[in-house]
Amino acid sequence: MSPALHTQRIPGGLNSRDVRLRVIRPVLWGLGVFHPRLGGLAAEEQVFGIALAESRLRDLKQRGGGPALGLYQCEPATHDDILRYLARPDKAKLARLVARHATAANREDQLITNLAYATCICRVHLWRIPDPLPKPGDHRSQAHYWKRHYNTAKGKGTVEHYLAAIDGHMDPAV
Repeated sequence: MSPALHTQRIPGGLNSRDVRLRVIRPVLWGLGVFHPRLGGLAAEEQVFGIALAESRLRDLKQRGGGPALGLYQCEPATHDDILRYLARPDKAKLARLVARHATAANREDQLITNLAYATCICRVHLWRIPDPLPKPGDHRSQAHYWKRHYNTAKGKGTVEHYLAAIDGHMDPAV
């Protein structure tokens, strides 16, 4: 694949390389202060793949009128559950790291307007799952992980949808 393929814009959306390098990578690096596994290439690829599969880096509200919000299409109920998780005393340090990215705005609104905060929420959602993240570059396993743990059996997404969404955007040299 040519390098130009990995830096092209998704029609009507954000530059995928910019989202990965200027939002996802630095946010996950910062979360890695809490635990090294919150950062790293496996987390970066999984979070990036979720954004590509869920919103194509352009849809900020769920198509068809559903409740999901932001690039990661997080539902308000999931967001609330993550906030309850972060309110646990043993998660105080992680909660402070996530809160650094929050503004005074309604936190649900931030899933749409605040890319760093939404990235934190996506990563914390995955962090709570006992199954380890797939290895970097194992896109088929990443697709299955997304389907099982993020889109879920109730979601309309498929492994093939995930793989098509990330095609041309997962440059291992980035």
